Amino acid sequence: MDKITVKNLKLFAYHGVNPEEKENGQTFYIDLDYYLDLSKACESDCLDDTVSYAKAVKTIRRVFTGKSYDLIEKAAQRVCEALFEEFEEIQRIDITLKKPEAPVKAEFDYMAVSLTRKRI
Repeated sequence: MDKITVKNLKLFAYHGVNPEEKENGQTFYIDLDYYLDLSKACESDCLDDTVSYAKAVKTIRRVFTGKSYDLIEKAAQRVCEALFEEFEEIQRIDITLKKPEAPVKAEFDYMAVSLTRKRI
């Protein structure tokens, strides 16, 4: 199985359980690998034979910023569901959703959740 990678996609959204997170929002970063068979695209050199990362990012952005969730777990799950719904070629998704401004009194780079989802 082949994969396409999106690294450190920067998106502003309103996810979190605290009122200030829903009101003020914050920046999130997404790392995502999606797996599919790229053999036809490798031969044809045709965009129609792959799942364009530009189209995938458009879907990720729309879903991730379109609704506010309490948990980043739910936001990451919705991204996976939407990608599976819109691109039947995708067989597996690995996503890490990073929250660098998590409201935790500690020094850290980010808090994150990672999911692996496979097409059923």
